[in-house]
Amino acid sequence: MALHDNRRMKTGLTRALTPQRMLWASVLVAAITIALKTLAWALTGSVGLLSDAMESFVNLASAVFGLMMVTVAARPADADHPYGHHKAEYFSSGFEGVLIIAAAAGIAWTAGQRLFSPQPLEQLGWGLALSAGSSALNGLLAWVMFRAAKQHRSIALEADARHLVTDVWTSVGVVVGIALVALTDWLWLDPLVAFGVALNILREGWRLIWRSSQGLMDEAVEPEVLADIAKTLAGFEYHRGSTAIVRFDHVATRKAGQRRFVDLHMHMPAGWTLGRAAALRASVEQALMSAVPGLRASIQLLPSDMEAHFDDPKDLI
Repeated sequence: MALHDNRRMKTGLTRALTPQRMLWASVLVAAITIALKTLAWALTGSVGLLSDAMESFVNLASAVFGLMMVTVAARPADADHPYGHHKAEYFSSGFEGVLIIAAAAGIAWTAGQRLFSPQPLEQLGWGLALSAGSSALNGLLAWVMFRAAKQHRSIALEADARHLVTDVWTSVGVVVGIALVALTDWLWLDPLVAFGVALNILREGWRLIWRSSQGLMDEAVEPEVLADIAKTLAGFEYHRGSTAIVRFDHVATRKAGQRRFVDLHMHMPAGWTLGRAAALRASVEQALMSAVPGLRASIQLLPSDMEAHFDDPKDLI
């Protein structure tokens, strides 16, 4: 009983952490980390810490834009957007990817200048402590955001969480680089680490842009979701010997932000009454939506001996 209550409490907490609330938290944490990392850079003069601070500015801009897009995505369907506004989250993810790439270019430029004119680093202890503290804060927020993103199926939250994880690894690399500079007195290690940071976040930025583009192009649902759909439909199929009495085909899926859609044809005997056919279709729709939360199913009824030819080349002219 205690275990069940604990799980229920965790689920309730995750549901309470809505995308809007999580992104507000991201805005606050980004402002705090900007202050900490900028102070660390001012104390040490490290270009690695400067690159870390620049990425935190990207975190702030991304969180603000993500908050705007999540608010738009939550709007109900209207006459101009009958399928809702869920795709707005993909703009958030793509925008974040563009900002990350821009930050990577700025970091690489700064590192290149410092590589040819190295400067000594100062007050490394305070700089490392401030950087480590901000990284711990980002890591904790990212962990919570990943849980909330999975619960709410929010690509905006997932994108922000992934960026925060990138920021954590960036800070780890910077700290290691500065520690090596302190141990070896090799000043060129500081800009070299900054170059590594730029390459790392460049990869993450490209990944976010690619994923957003796939969502805007009506990408199919995840393989595990498609498997749940197939399993549910198989439970309603009925054969008499080698003859299919009830069968499904032309199953097409897509996802738009938090929403998932499936369109399909359901074949049944031509002699069935409309009421009987509609009742079975309602049962299939309910089962699909129960198996896949957030799914919207559109089912076209056809007689068993009729096939749809909407893919015929002459229909595409």
